[in-house]
Amino acid sequence: MTHHIKTYNQIANAGLSLLDEQYKVNAADADPDAILLRSHSLHNEPLPSSVQAIARAGAGTNNIPVESFTEQGVVVFNTPGANANAVKELVLSCLIASARNLFSAITWTNSLKGSTNVAQQVEANKKAFIGNEIRGKKLGVIGLGNIGSVVANDALSLDMDVVAYDPFVSVDVAWMISRNVQRVHNLEELLATCDYITIHVPLSEKTTGFIDEKAFKAMKKGIQFINFARGELVDEQALEAALKDGTVGKYITDFPNDRIFELENVVAIPHLGASTLESEENCAVMAATQLKNFLETGNIRNAVNLPNIDLPLTSPGRLTIMHKNVPNMVGQISTLLAERAFNIADMVNRSRGSWAYTLIDIDNKLTDPEAVDILNRLQNIEGVVRARHIANGWHK
Repeated sequence: MTHHIKTYNQIANAGLSLLDEQYKVNAADADPDAILLRSHSLHNEPLPSSVQAIARAGAGTNNIPVESFTEQGVVVFNTPGANANAVKELVLSCLIASARNLFSAITWTNSLKGSTNVAQQVEANKKAFIGNEIRGKKLGVIGLGNIGSVVANDALSLDMDVVAYDPFVSVDVAWMISRNVQRVHNLEELLATCDYITIHVPLSEKTTGFIDEKAFKAMKKGIQFINFARGELVDEQALEAALKDGTVGKYITDFPNDRIFELENVVAIPHLGASTLESEENCAVMAATQLKNFLETGNIRNAVNLPNIDLPLTSPGRLTIMHKNVPNMVGQISTLLAERAFNIADMVNRSRGSWAYTLIDIDNKLTDPEAVDILNRLQNIEGVVRARHIANGWHK
């Protein structure tokens, strides 16, 4: 069976090379089985009914209408952690550069081009750019996900005191965080005591404007604030006031816009957080691997709208069912299969919020008409949005 993949943006060859002869990759495919993209927005794009999955080679999925696509039975993948090192390195670089006034100093030095006695002017004026060392200073990390956790750990190795706030930190990430990172359960405590703050939380309806007027008022005077997560996490009107009254000594953001350019003491970076060759390759490999695994086995890893689920495919065939998380759904599915004399070899059902996903391995080797029939019957169950049959070509 050949799977058709439509691509947007330039996807690194390291990822595309994983899509072997079973795959046909075409940026102009009108009816693909899946979509592989980076930053291209799908909000105004028509979605072909053939699309079963979308993989974004990156962590954020703001360019994908996840909720509406979920209603259409589409699994949406991202690549958490694949670009963590790239973002971490730039955050720490900016932390040091800000502390040492490098941004202002370099801008001033560049203004000397074409003048005379440059060396003398530099010696006479360099005192204006005296900075601070970060050793012994306190860094506040808001959000301990894949990026925030490595920023916190590496800041410790630079001899900083690190305080972190994340009430929802996962068990997996908790194991990776150094015991020397001080966790606080009150955001105001972090804001009031830190010299530097970096934010690493996902953007959602709940976190839009997360750093607001109240948060800025709680901050230590002259704080250096770094935002490589999302621009919308910060209330820009409150930010403007905090910059004007000196609460924020410098704001470093990877998300410039028209309003940001009007503010003083802002360093605007052209969204370079994950822009390294290594990061692009890591994201492409991870996204392609997840798509390949899903299309060939139905297993899910790192979907933003469905739970992780992994069941080795050893039977002649597998049914995958994406459905609403409602009572008696598994019972209805099992009853239907029993009525059609399908023997269930193995089954896994997992839920995430209002959605669920069921994998059922069957001992029956289905003909194409039989597969079409059972899929139609499954999709007629109220709450089921998509059902697939995967034939195991390796089964004897």
